[in-house]
Amino acid sequence: MARWQPDAPGRLAAAALDLFEERGYENTTVIEIAERAGLTKSTFFRYFPDKREVLFGGGEITGLLVEGIAAAPPSAGPLDAVAHALDALGREFFAGDRREFSARRQAVLAANPELWEREARKRTDLADSMIEALERRGVPGLTARVAAKLGALAWEIAYDRWIGASDEFGSLARQVLAEVREASADC
Repeated sequence: MARWQPDAPGRLAAAALDLFEERGYENTTVIEIAERAGLTKSTFFRYFPDKREVLFGGGEITGLLVEGIAAAPPSAGPLDAVAHALDALGREFFAGDRREFSARRQAVLAANPELWEREARKRTDLADSMIEALERRGVPGLTARVAAKLGALAWEIAYDRWIGASDEFGSLARQVLAEVREASADC
């Protein structure tokens, strides 16, 4: 591939995933990932601080959720604002061929314990960002924390279900959020 082709981060992620599957995470270098993508090592580091980060999307999901919460109707309650954000995420991120990539990515993560910490950290950051977005909407701190944590749990469950289903992410996320609401009411 020529260096001028667009979507360097996507090309790097695809190359990394291929190599992690072929050679294993530990046996793959940043240089090999960059070469497979038709890019240089310095281009890799322009987008990702290390090879662990290449599978985590550079914060795109978090950004879409924060924007979705901000764009929710002013009358939306905290969980409805989170549901609005999950819908937007489904439309803008979890479309097209993303399901196959995500399933392959999950298999690589599951096979590499050294990536588990990064995945957990990303999920914590996602919830923290939703808390801040809800607080900017005027939601009180504790309510924002509860709604964001329930939203993050719904995101996680919906993501796992979406990988193995044919349903759209947004509808799965809303269904899971309703289940989470019901389960939390029973506690």
